[in-house]
Amino acid sequence: MSIPFIDLAAQQARLKTDIDAGIAHVLASGQYILGPQVGEFESQLAEFGQARHALGCANGTDALILPMIAWDIPRGSAVFCPSFTYCATAEAIAIKGAVPVFVDIDRDTYNMDPASLRAAVEGARADGMELFGVITVDLFGQCANYEELAPIAREFGLKIIADGAQGFGSTLNGHHPLHWSDVTTTSFYPAKPLGCYGDGGAVLTNDDDLAAAMDSVRIHGKGTDKYDNVRVGLNSRLDTIQAAVLLAKLSVFEDEIAARNRIADRYIEALSGVVSRVPTVLDGVRSTWAQFTVEVPDPAGFAAAMREHDVPTARFYPKPVHRQTAYADFPVGAGGLANTEDCMAHTISLPMHPYLDENTQDRIVEAVKASLA
Repeated sequence: MSIPFIDLAAQQARLKTDIDAGIAHVLASGQYILGPQVGEFESQLAEFGQARHALGCANGTDALILPMIAWDIPRGSAVFCPSFTYCATAEAIAIKGAVPVFVDIDRDTYNMDPASLRAAVEGARADGMELFGVITVDLFGQCANYEELAPIAREFGLKIIADGAQGFGSTLNGHHPLHWSDVTTTSFYPAKPLGCYGDGGAVLTNDDDLAAAMDSVRIHGKGTDKYDNVRVGLNSRLDTIQAAVLLAKLSVFEDEIAARNRIADRYIEALSGVVSRVPTVLDGVRSTWAQFTVEVPDPAGFAAAMREHDVPTARFYPKPVHRQTAYADFPVGAGGLANTEDCMAHTISLPMHPYLDENTQDRIVEAVKASLA
């Protein structure tokens, strides 16, 4: 039997009664846009994420764009981000006319490297660029090293956006990334650790003024008068039905994170010394394990061999953003991207979700061993 890469059906079976009831309630009310479930979910999400404010929006990319618009980021200003990420991180910068400057990653955690960030910032300043912000990325479910990144950003007066599309729920020494950042964003794309049944996203912040501005931006730049919009904004609201789904999922999210960590620990124990590299988790970090990513000498050959065992794999990210056509002309930060260039040729991800039972995981491990023999 083929093994699912992410088993959304198992989660749906667990939550079916609550999800069906929540959707039925929305349908009965007819409040499909900004119904009461949206506000209820935002309140619970803020509490979970240790935030004063949480605002739902249409998707994770819009979540990155909302603070950019709210801050009225100057055209041509530098915003530092990794290249080893999905294109949406850089897209949110470029679409506002700012300049993504690509920063290297830590070779062990795949998250932004503090030394590389400092070199990139100093290089951009020496080149005469206006400095504005940094978008960290909590890749594969692990939050970045904010205890070292945040002081660098503050030293140079940079805004910090924590891109938690994959890592929402991850903590460092008990703190969510918002402890250090100006805003945290997340995506509720179905495959994310906390996902809905369509597109959705959210922004979290402790800044009252920023929250008010982003609330305006997500609803066409609204003011107090419905027909007097005070800024150019977006149409970026979280649907009420998706909020109902997310309320059910948030109720078990903590339990699912614990399960993901048990499964990851078991993978690491079984695969250490088998693959070229197993994941490294920063001291003090609790990961949400959006992906379980290993390194092998030949990912393409490995993927083909795993398919012979009916085990799916996925590649993140064989072509980092700085190599993609739309972003090839944006600057690479001083110091280069040596770690990004090295790891992109070796990373591959194995099935990971909180409902992965031990027998199935053992099948995957045996397939890995056979595929590398």
